[in-house]
Amino acid sequence: MNLLGIIVSFIFVFLIIGTSTILTNKKIINGEGSRKFIHIGVSNWWIIAMIFFKNPIWASIVPAIFIIINYLSYKKQIFKAMERGKNKNDLGTVYYAISLLIISILSFSGIIDKYSGAIGIFIMGYGDGFAAIIGKKYSKKYFKILNTEKSIEGSLTMFIISFIITIIFSSISAQNNIIITSLLIATISTIIEILSPFGIDNLTVPIITSITYEILTNIIK
Repeated sequence: MNLLGIIVSFIFVFLIIGTSTILTNKKIINGEGSRKFIHIGVSNWWIIAMIFFKNPIWASIVPAIFIIINYLSYKKQIFKAMERGKNKNDLGTVYYAISLLIISILSFSGIIDKYSGAIGIFIMGYGDGFAAIIGKKYSKKYFKILNTEKSIEGSLTMFIISFIITIIFSSISAQNNIIITSLLIATISTIIEILSPFGIDNLTVPIITSITYEILTNIIK
């Protein structure tokens, strides 16, 4: 089961990257759209992890390998569909894989619940991903924090999607006080995203959100 999970994981991730590359080559999406397609799509790997893996060692193999792959791609521009360019000082794809590794260890070791990990990862994938898409396409009002420009529309998107994701997984895991918890998590994840420059939000958002959610569900009964 664990070995099959490794195989399915690699097929899934490379299918996402391959599809994004094809869509970019056909001019269906642009470079930034390609990166966000991968950013959002790969977050769904957590479902595969929850289905197939039974311990932290097996669950850590795929993200650990992709830390290396993503760094090499960043340096050598191997997978152009997910890179911003060799002159960009943005290790976002590497941070992404590091987050998956850390949350895999925490979740499959029983330190946090797997649904807590899911909330952090899906907020990183869908929340941050769509926030960037909406922000770039529809923003009219921007604000600057820590030398990073953010849009009101993007931050609002981050909040709404984070709220929805938390409600969904809280309902699945039968948590109490779902609305209060979801509002708190959405607020926290949005603030973290705003304050995290240079792709580091791929590290800060999922890890802090997952741990915070775990703490909140033990406090708010």
